[in-house]
Amino acid sequence: MHLPDAHELISAWERGATQHWIDRALTLLALAYPEMTFAQLAALSIGQRDARLFALRDRLFGATINSFTICPQCDTRLDFTTHLGELIADSVSEAQRQCDEITSQHLHVKFRLPDSRDLAAAAKCADVSAAQKVLLERCILEAVRDGTAVPVSDWSAGAIDALAAEIGKAESCADITLIVACSACGHHWPLQFDIVAFLWAEIAWLAKRYLREVHTLAWAYGWREADILAMSPARRRFYIELVG
Repeated sequence: MHLPDAHELISAWERGATQHWIDRALTLLALAYPEMTFAQLAALSIGQRDARLFALRDRLFGATINSFTICPQCDTRLDFTTHLGELIADSVSEAQRQCDEITSQHLHVKFRLPDSRDLAAAAKCADVSAAQKVLLERCILEAVRDGTAVPVSDWSAGAIDALAAEIGKAESCADITLIVACSACGHHWPLQFDIVAFLWAEIAWLAKRYLREVHTLAWAYGWREADILAMSPARRRFYIELVG
């Protein structure tokens, strides 16, 4: 994994600012895997994508995550700290399978796990039901009952739920839900953790910090942006302290 420097982080933030969150995730991935093409990154399953984003987050900011949420019951702000190891299973690996099969209600289904291309196609749908149908049709490799192919439109709700559960189990890294308890009113509720949104917010903050440092040092010394960003973080901080 490549550890991006200040210039690369700023460039990624600049590109991603106007992108859809699906493409933004791939822009973040490209920081750590510059040897892979956009198409190769998009072909990773969502679980594989998010596992790599967690690894990038660990390299950039460490394994400890400090965050907050607002209680929906009493509006109390709740600050909490968690560890990456508590969010993702130790079993997550680059060898994670991308295809599998399941039998439910005599329907035997072979499927592949959804990737960024599938999410992009589903995102164009008008509602959740249509998006679910698009995902199923794209990811189902074969669906057979008693030797006869069964189109998605003829599936029972139970078969659809069984497949969704199997995909969720295989893609555990992409579906992380925390149970939060309010210390003020005792209310409990599920809180989904989205590594794409979380890591993007952190990188946006870091890119803006770098640009503020460029502004300060360029104003004080007349140095070029490229020269300032090429400095080590320790040297930049030293000059920032002198200016301050």
